[in-house]
Amino acid sequence: MKRKLLAAAMAGMMALSMAAVPVFAESEYSVAMVTDSGDITDQSFNQTTYEACKAFCEENGIDFNYYKPDGDSDEARIASVDQAVADGHNIIVLPGYLFAATIVEESPVYPEVKFVALDMSEGDLMGAGGSENVEECYNTENTYCAIYQEEYSGYMAGYAAVKLGYKHLGFLGGMSVPAVIRYGYGFVQGANDAAVELGIAEEVTVDYVYGGQFYGDADITAYMDTWYSTNGVEVVFACGGGIYTSAAEAAAKVDGKVIGVDSDQAPIIDAYGEGMTVTSAMKGLAPTVNTLLSEIVLNDNWDAYVGQIQNLGLVSENPEENYVQIPMESTQWADGFTQDDYKELVKKLYAGEIEVSNSIDAAPEVEITLNEQGNIK
Repeated sequence: MKRKLLAAAMAGMMALSMAAVPVFAESEYSVAMVTDSGDITDQSFNQTTYEACKAFCEENGIDFNYYKPDGDSDEARIASVDQAVADGHNIIVLPGYLFAATIVEESPVYPEVKFVALDMSEGDLMGAGGSENVEECYNTENTYCAIYQEEYSGYMAGYAAVKLGYKHLGFLGGMSVPAVIRYGYGFVQGANDAAVELGIAEEVTVDYVYGGQFYGDADITAYMDTWYSTNGVEVVFACGGGIYTSAAEAAAKVDGKVIGVDSDQAPIIDAYGEGMTVTSAMKGLAPTVNTLLSEIVLNDNWDAYVGQIQNLGLVSENPEENYVQIPMESTQWADGFTQDDYKELVKKLYAGEIEVSNSIDAAPEVEITLNEQGNIK
């Protein structure tokens, strides 16, 4: 898939020739964000990234537009980037690992464009580029990638759930990819530590399963029905794109609870039942966008970031300044776990007083009961 740009240009065989690549003045910036195929109202990666880009550009007088591919495919995402560049945009923000093939394909083609990829790992790029040397897979001279320490926000969500009184928890992952596993194992560690602190480890259980896909369907909803209605699960951490729909549909039947993922998902989960969302384990997509656009546009500091794949996590004692967190506004704070308790937890995590393993090789050793149930599909 990766275009051999220089060779093709020398041979005169590129229909998308280098002459078609705009040349931008150093002081001129125009930002485009491309959705992974979904809408900018998905209350997840697309919407969070769109709103952050739009707000920054409006505040700083920068031209901005977004593009939605005409299908869920690498070809459609690549075509959207082509269109964005043809329209004059020279900063392209891409949210999610689905853009790995786009980065591999497009970053060498448009060397004057700055690519900012969110939640894009070395593994994603090597898989798309077909090489075990990640630097051979894409143009490191015009691309920045960020990944997130999901184990921390998963930990916070599990800790909060037990402190808020839930004793039978569930983890419904999408697919057992590294990011989802880190979320899940962090969730288990947080639930365990809270239970140990409360002296109720023998009373707390986490049922743990992967759906085998990143969307809900009738089979997964039926599995969740059994969890909630028969097994006594009180709250499910639904971790994997649209898979939350199955957890929410099942929870709505029995007044159950759900924990969201990646962004504050309370608005979409609570549509299934008022007050359904206990909290959400979030990645700091908006802070990443704000930081990178500020460094590029306002501070002329792109050189400090380009070529990096940064693993973002805790950078402050202040929860809202971190790249991994739970939401201040929508978390269902109570006497068992207040905002002040959360702030104290973050201080301890930031100081290293609490250690959270990011290992994905095996489930963490815990004192609570962990029922690993494999894959639904």
